[in-house]
Amino acid sequence: MVLDLLLIALAITVDPLPIMAFALVVSSARGVWKGLVFILAWLACLVAVIAIMLTVTDGRPPPPRSPPGIAGLTAKLVIGLGLVFYGLHRRRLMNAGTPPTGSATPLGPDVPGGPSDRSGSRKDPGSLWAAAGLAVLVQPWGLVAAGATTVLEANTSHTATYVALFGFCFLATASLLAAELYIVFAPEVAHDRLMRLRSWLEGHQQQAIVVICLVLGLWLTGKSIYQLTG
Repeated sequence: MVLDLLLIALAITVDPLPIMAFALVVSSARGVWKGLVFILAWLACLVAVIAIMLTVTDGRPPPPRSPPGIAGLTAKLVIGLGLVFYGLHRRRLMNAGTPPTGSATPLGPDVPGGPSDRSGSRKDPGSLWAAAGLAVLVQPWGLVAAGATTVLEANTSHTATYVALFGFCFLATASLLAAELYIVFAPEVAHDRLMRLRSWLEGHQQQAIVVICLVLGLWLTGKSIYQLTG
C-alpha cells in the first residue's frame, strides 16, 4: 500500500495541469492568498476522499478473497487499464499531430487558458472562492480515484498507516507548496519563472500526461492482476 500511495502521489504532484492552473492563480492580484486557498481546497479534496474510504472500511482492510477485497482490486485494475488505454490514445493523437478533443482527461480537466481550452482565453481567478473552485476543478480525479482504491487497504490500527496517508497528501501537494513558498519569499523572481514554467508546460504537457498514464497505469494493472490471481 505504501509504495502504491507514494507512486500515485508522485504522479499527482508532477501532473502539469494543476501546476499550470496554480501558476495562473498566484500570478494574479492577491496571488499569495489565492494560492493558499487553492492549496487548502486541494488538500480538502484529498482528505475528504481518504476519510470516505476509511469510513467505508472502518479503518480495517477487507480480507483478500472477500467480495469487498476483490471489488477493490477490480476497481484498481479498471483504473489502471483506463490510464494505460488513455495514455496510448493520447500518444497516438500526439504522434499524429492531432490535438486532444474535449476539455477533460483522466488526470483532470485542462487548465483554463491552456492549449486545450477551446476559447484560448487567459482567465484570471478573480476571487478566493474562484481559486478554491479551480483547485477542485483541476484535481486529477483519475489519479485520486487510484489513491482511493489503495486507501481501502489501510489499517488504521497501525501508526505507520497514518504516516503513509500524511505522506501521500504532502507529496501530492509538494509542487504547489514549493511554488507558494517561492512566491512568498521571492515574489518578483518567482512570478517571472512560474509564468515561464507555465509556458514550457503548455508545450510539453501532452508528453507528461502520456508518461504518467502509462507508467502508473501499467504498475496498477500489473499489481492488481498479481493480487487477483496470486
